[in-house]
Amino acid sequence: MRAKTQKINFIFRQKQDTNYRKNRQKYQPLSNLPVAPGTQIFLSNINITKHKGFGKFNLAAYWKRKYNHKVEKEPWYLLTNLENLEEVIQIYRSRMGIEAMFKDCKTGGYNLEGSRANTQRLTNLILLIAIAYTASSYHGNCIKKSGYQRYICRLKESGRKDRRHSNFWVGMYGDLWVITWEYLFDIVQDMMNFIPQKKSDYQRGLKALSIEYTI
Repeated sequence: MRAKTQKINFIFRQKQDTNYRKNRQKYQPLSNLPVAPGTQIFLSNINITKHKGFGKFNLAAYWKRKYNHKVEKEPWYLLTNLENLEEVIQIYRSRMGIEAMFKDCKTGGYNLEGSRANTQRLTNLILLIAIAYTASSYHGNCIKKSGYQRYICRLKESGRKDRRHSNFWVGMYGDLWVITWEYLFDIVQDMMNFIPQKKSDYQRGLKALSIEYTI
């Protein structure tokens, strides 16, 4: 069987109260590991949990350093069969972007979960979504590089640590901005007659819109 001969690598995050043991020592919770903000630890060939049936694996403990007076509440405890600490951390970091992509494709953007299509139609739908998602993400990346993202969507949100919008959503909002402008052009022009002091802001917005048309 291919599954028996093919090696599969994994990284599983563990809770801090999970027990571990090294070299037949006593079990103790992961929270006892001497890891502090800005530090990392790698343990090889440890037993994880007191339950029987589990082999020995490696454990990476990583606590992101303090940044802008903010610090993560607890470190990452990552059970893995990989051998390199930096590789484990880098791969696990990419999980955030992957989860955002799944959300965009499933419930947040294309509602893939609600399609209820058969196998053939689902395959075709996934192919179309992949093409549309790639195009929108590329569009969003171009908008960010142009420096005019602030005209399309909010950049920051109070109390939020991670970025508010993925490239996919920036691209979607960019298209929506253009479509909405075409419908509301006359209304906006009339409004500007009543607030001439905002005309300089309006002109900057028009410049951003003209660049959006070329992206």
